[in-house]
Amino acid sequence: MNYRHAYHAGNFADVFKHAVLALVIDYLKQKPAPFRVIDTHAGVGVYDLAGVEAGKTGEWQGGIGRLPRELPIEIAQLLAPYLSVVRQTNGYPGSPEIARCLMRAGDVLVLNELHPADFAQLVARYAQDAHVTLLNLDAWIAVKALLPPPERRGLVLIDPPYEDKDEFAKLTYALAAALRRFATGTFLLWYPVKDMGPVTAFHAGLNLPKALRLELYSRAPDTPERLNGCGILAINPPFTLETKMRTLLPFLAQQFTNGPGPGWLVERKGPQ
Repeated sequence: MNYRHAYHAGNFADVFKHAVLALVIDYLKQKPAPFRVIDTHAGVGVYDLAGVEAGKTGEWQGGIGRLPRELPIEIAQLLAPYLSVVRQTNGYPGSPEIARCLMRAGDVLVLNELHPADFAQLVARYAQDAHVTLLNLDAWIAVKALLPPPERRGLVLIDPPYEDKDEFAKLTYALAAALRRFATGTFLLWYPVKDMGPVTAFHAGLNLPKALRLELYSRAPDTPERLNGCGILAINPPFTLETKMRTLLPFLAQQFTNGPGPGWLVERKGPQ
């Protein structure tokens, strides 16, 4: 529970994760029925990129700071839901703020955060919002307790800090339990890519329904000591997501290059 996302807010992994999150929420809004978004590792909601924490790492300069103001038309369309929230936020929006800004009045947002200081900031920002539920639980307990949602439509974002060596194992177990409770739900699972060994083992141990494996590398994923890339496992994704990622990820890989061997991956998993 030592991880503080303020040091990493706005980096290349955030841009990737939040762009995907925004596209999925935008897709869910195409149907009039309400839906629920559950963020299991919510953080604080909004981050100050001029603050002490972000200033110590400067990671945002290799992420949101590298996006050009003038984007190719197709890329601008794909990033529009995400960047619309970035532009209207005083600070850098984390996943809670992106979800809340994009969701409709009848939808429900559940934010769970275990870190006491971060949870206090969530309370200060969202406690008066009738459409937001705040929880201070262990994320793996929250996943079991919150599913299935009453609306029977929704998105679960799982974004652990990966401080523990067995985090991938916990994620595999929690995902299996979550799918038993909410088989039709959309899940976005974020994970770091340092070297490919743990990532390959993680995917090999999964038995999934329809899913997409999405990965972005700022440099070759061959150095265990550093974050070389990241991935999102999208389960029951919008049918439009694969095509969009095949357009967006090459552009992001080019923008966020931080050494030799940048790249990207889009791979279908489960029954075809």
